[in-house]
Amino acid sequence: MNDLDEQITWLESTLNECSKKLRGDLFNDQIEIYDLAFSRAELLAAKVMRRKAASNPLIEAMSNFFSLEVISNIAERIQRNNAHYQVDLNPLLDFKNNSIYLSSGYLKELGGLIIQQGLPLEDFDEEKSLMRDTFRNFAEDIVKPLAEKIHRENLLVPDSILEPLKELGCFGLSVPVSFGGLTPDQQDDSLGMVVATEELSRGSLGAAGSLITRPEIMARAILEGGTQEQKERWLPNIAKGEPLCAVSVTEPNTGSDVASVALKATKTSGGWLLNGGKTWCTFAGAAGLILVLARTEEDESLGHRGLSLFVIEKERHEGESFVIEQTKGGKLSGKAISTIGYRGMHSFEIFYDDFFVSDDCLIGLDEGRGKGFYYTMKGFSGGRLQTAARACGLMRAAFEDAIKYSSERKVFGNSVSEFPISIARFARMGAYIVACKELTYQVAGLMDKGEGQMEASLVKLLACRAAEWVTRDALQIFGGMGYAEETSVSRYFLDARVLSIFEGAEETLAIRVLGKSLLEES
Repeated sequence: MNDLDEQITWLESTLNECSKKLRGDLFNDQIEIYDLAFSRAELLAAKVMRRKAASNPLIEAMSNFFSLEVISNIAERIQRNNAHYQVDLNPLLDFKNNSIYLSSGYLKELGGLIIQQGLPLEDFDEEKSLMRDTFRNFAEDIVKPLAEKIHRENLLVPDSILEPLKELGCFGLSVPVSFGGLTPDQQDDSLGMVVATEELSRGSLGAAGSLITRPEIMARAILEGGTQEQKERWLPNIAKGEPLCAVSVTEPNTGSDVASVALKATKTSGGWLLNGGKTWCTFAGAAGLILVLARTEEDESLGHRGLSLFVIEKERHEGESFVIEQTKGGKLSGKAISTIGYRGMHSFEIFYDDFFVSDDCLIGLDEGRGKGFYYTMKGFSGGRLQTAARACGLMRAAFEDAIKYSSERKVFGNSVSEFPISIARFARMGAYIVACKELTYQVAGLMDKGEGQMEASLVKLLACRAAEWVTRDALQIFGGMGYAEETSVSRYFLDARVLSIFEGAEETLAIRVLGKSLLEES
């Protein structure tokens, strides 16, 4: 079996067989499920790359390397757990005609092409090409000159970034035209959101690339479960970026286990009293709207069916702490959490103390009681795709900086970019960046058809993990200067580490989300 496409097809069938050998236990099968989830993600990216290979000789060369590396990775994972699977791997051992794609000679040739030509751009239509160019220029001209100061001094995103983005309609990318946004009323425009996010993340993950995430999650949740009056009340303002948004779902004791949320909402005259704590609520101080997931039903056996979703309206606070005291004694307080990266918006720990929320702030009103988990997941599916786009933009920024620096930096009589080890690094970095980008675009198309929920989790797994080592290798190319705060690549490295944690930690996605799908398939 020498053809890459044949091997990919065989592996896909083999992974299905491995899934059937699972014991049906998400706890005891964690190691196997985790490996299978990443294998599915890599294989899906390889299939997309194989389909794109004919469009561009450089992508074809990248596809040859990436596909064979994926095949090797998956074979190794299966072998590691094969005492459980009992799969015959002999059909994969014959690499006679394509083993060259992993050779040092092929990597040097591929890396040389990438250094000369740069990473290929997607052949978008006129509208998406204009969008890409617009946000790319904005990131280059406005965001990048401010990014380092924001990061080093832990500043809030300034109005010099926010106001132009509002004018560009950035916050309305997930809001339908009929409510003042940019998305067609007939269907979502996930690709537009991905393109804008990728380019803004190239400028700064925290100060630009993540600004769209919270309005997107909130907008999707309101569109999924809100009444017509609630949509008319909140969506036009979300689209204008007035006010800014935050999402209050994660709790100190539950992390990514959204179904175990404990923040209590108790019915009272005219509304609800919220009591409990939340954490990692990004932009909570500056936000005027906060999406809050709370437990409204006393019967704990209901689990995720006892959760409801609220929208809190509050005043903007610029600092790293805030307190809101209501006339009847309720209080909402927040304090920013110090982080090593992902700076610009501040992530808050929040406490609700008999904080009153009126009935009309419950998404879906009485019809929405107990459905908050589902509305939240609708928002998070788009957030996972967007996080993959953020990872792609961040990887590209690190890659481009490393290319530029390595061509100028001389060591032992040669520029760093001339050393074979550097050339091979660029080959692998470039191939993974393009594979993640192509898969992200593919999943965006699926989501616009109402599909792609599982694929959104797969692409987040792959792209966020890739961003960690791509930024690591970029920093390594800089050597000692990469470890200095004065270089942007040190910021990229710190920012990349958060990607596999937020919007669903990779373990939760791999085991609880994708693992559940694997068990259902088997």
